[in-house]
Amino acid sequence: MSILISPLIELLCFIFGKKQRKMSINWILLIIGGLFETGFAVSLGKAQETSGKEFWMWMVSFAICVSLSMVLLYKAMGGEQAIPVGTAYAVWGAIGAIGTVISGIFFFNEAVNFWRVFFLVTLIISVVGLQVVSSK
Repeated sequence: MSILISPLIELLCFIFGKKQRKMSINWILLIIGGLFETGFAVSLGKAQETSGKEFWMWMVSFAICVSLSMVLLYKAMGGEQAIPVGTAYAVWGAIGAIGTVISGIFFFNEAVNFWRVFFLVTLIISVVGLQVVSSK
C-alpha cells in the first residue's frame, strides 16, 4: 500500500507546495488500524457464510481485529504528533473501506466495474490529500 501512497503523497506535496516530511509513528499506527478494520469486516462476511466451529473462529477473528483497530486508532490520535480526530477517523475509515472493497472483490467475488474502481481511486486520492494537508 505504501508503494502506491508514497508517489501520490509526493505529487500532492508538489501541488500544495509543501516539502515532503517523514511519516510519523501515528500515521503508521493509523494505517495498521485501518487494515485491522478491513480484517473485522472480512471476518463478519466470512462468519455469514459459515456455521458451527468455523463461525465462532471468524467471530473470534472479528473481536480481535475490531479491538486492535480501535486501540490503534486511539493511539494515532494521541502523543506528541497526534493526528486530529476528524482526519484520523476519516483516514482510518477510508483505509478500512478501501481494504474491504478490495477484499470483497477477491474473497467474495463482488463485481468489478469502471465506476466502482473510479470511486475507489477517488477515495484513495482523498485519503492521501488529507494526510498532505493535515496540520500536524
